[in-house]
Amino acid sequence: MDMDMDMDMKGPPATKKALVAHVLAAAAAALVLIWCVHFRGGLALRSKADDKQLIFNVHPVLMLLGPIVLGAEAILCYRSLPLARGARKKAHLALHAAGLAAGALGLYAVFKFHAESGIPNLYSLHSWVGAAAISLYALQWAAAFLAFFFPGASPPTRRRAAPWHAVAGLLVFVLAVGTAQLGFLEKLTFLQGPPLRLPKYGAEAMLVNFTALVVLLLGVAVVLATVTVDGTRYNTIM
Repeated sequence: MDMDMDMDMKGPPATKKALVAHVLAAAAAALVLIWCVHFRGGLALRSKADDKQLIFNVHPVLMLLGPIVLGAEAILCYRSLPLARGARKKAHLALHAAGLAAGALGLYAVFKFHAESGIPNLYSLHSWVGAAAISLYALQWAAAFLAFFFPGASPPTRRRAAPWHAVAGLLVFVLAVGTAQLGFLEKLTFLQGPPLRLPKYGAEAMLVNFTALVVLLLGVAVVLATVTVDGTRYNTIM
């Protein structure tokens, strides 16, 4: 019998909170694709000298689809997927692995874009927080793999580590959402400055702001779907 007690849940049913998060995740993915494909011209890891923007466009798409959308689905699947705990653990691991891979490729895209465009790396708050977020995401995944999958820690160690793993994972997810907010703001600021001078109330600016809002709401929805609030703890002060 498996006694690791990773999350202390037994076949949880899907919840309304999780459904809201799924809808927001799908909306965020659709919006960022519309922005980068329709407004920014498409995606490419290789492009002509006069259109390096296509390389950059890979970055926001993969960073959103990876650590945020797939990361959200990985967190939610352990809470809401109506399967045995072992199956949920494997789905949780696989989705986070896919999110980490997408994030790594998105990070590669922005470094490639900077190198080919003559732009310095790691000069902004967005880049600093983003580098920390993807590094912590990788460390969190590796530590969980070693502790809960292979070679696997002892059952008492897994029981003690499980709450810390859950809290750390949620904090890394929140950090990724915060990084995305900084990224949307930074990119929109660049677009609204010279030489492009994107209209501040134009369709693209509104789309970017709305996408950032949806991502923020996704972060809130995932936290609310994951954290259990026990009102009985406050009965003594009522």
